[in-house]
Amino acid sequence: MTMQKRPSLLGGAMIIAGTAIGAGMLANPTSTAGIWFFGSIAILIYTWFCMTTSGLMILEANLHYPTGASFDTIVTDLLGKGWNVINGLSVAFVLYILTYAYITSGGSITESFLNQLGENVEVGRSVGSLVFCFVLAAFVWFSTKAVDRFSTVLIGGMIISFFLSTSGLLSSAKMDVLLNTVAQGEQQYLPYILTALPVCLVSFGFHGNVPSLVKYYDRDGNRVMKSIFLGTGLALIIYILWQLAVQGNLPRAEFAPVIAKGGDVAALLEALNKYIQTDYIGIVLNFFAYMAIASSFLGVTLGLFDYIADLCKFDDSRLGRTKTTLVTFLPPLLLSLQFPFGFVIAIGYAGLAATIWAAIVPALLAKASRKNSRMPPIAYTAVTSWCIS
Repeated sequence: MTMQKRPSLLGGAMIIAGTAIGAGMLANPTSTAGIWFFGSIAILIYTWFCMTTSGLMILEANLHYPTGASFDTIVTDLLGKGWNVINGLSVAFVLYILTYAYITSGGSITESFLNQLGENVEVGRSVGSLVFCFVLAAFVWFSTKAVDRFSTVLIGGMIISFFLSTSGLLSSAKMDVLLNTVAQGEQQYLPYILTALPVCLVSFGFHGNVPSLVKYYDRDGNRVMKSIFLGTGLALIIYILWQLAVQGNLPRAEFAPVIAKGGDVAALLEALNKYIQTDYIGIVLNFFAYMAIASSFLGVTLGLFDYIADLCKFDDSRLGRTKTTLVTFLPPLLLSLQFPFGFVIAIGYAGLAATIWAAIVPALLAKASRKNSRMPPIAYTAVTSWCIS
């Protein structure tokens, strides 16, 4: 009789990191332009700590329930039906709106790739969105392990392409630009904190994956905890380096036209081109952006998939997973086909709604689970207990 091999710690960490990095990479430099570099680093570290801690609170509460239990089951039992309705609306809104955002952005890049491959045939945004959604949705339908394996490949490619694309930017970063002492540099920062916070919160959004990882690691809380720390830590490092690369080269005043164009990577490269040579950086960065969006899409939809399965009581058979897949992907796909240019706005709204289920509800869950349970504290309880008190 052979023992079944345990899922790797790296796989879980890659799911967490992959879920987080896409939104932050594409939205952070522009959304934090108001508070600028050192303010953005402080906000990123603060939101990393808060979101990582709240993720551990969800994990703590989740371990008191059977494998497969998600937010619907846990919140109803610990906080009652009223909180479950509020939390359910928040979870559904955040995960669906992020799925929509990634389909629109991923569909745009897919459209560009397909048009480059086909010499005589030009596809539209709708075809790009359909191809992007159908291919990646197949991994979620198949299994969590499939998402694990593919996310690991994507994150590996992201890290390589990230350092290739930012090496030149990091070496050319200027202190006077980082300090905003260049000509015409505005010196007001505090009024822009509330603009940066929602996007930074989404940048560390992985909470929908916690029940999935509890199931994946067969209720091994320590391994889930380590994967959370590793995944969010990797995301934080990449965000800080990216802030240094972009805001160390592009003066603060130059972000106005970038914001006017939606804050996407193409607009950033266009602005950066005035200060450094970005030809090869643009090519590599497009690959990075695509892998970042794809990995985030997989991570977010995996959490939404398990939430829908728990909410609708769909079983884990092929038919049950097919039903869950349709409910998970069809609404945001249809919305993307109807409104294909809402990426940045969607990220901002998701950040506002995420404060309910990724900040407030986790603390209430952990407090209620400790009050109702006689189980001894687990290893990471010490990390979260003082945050509730």
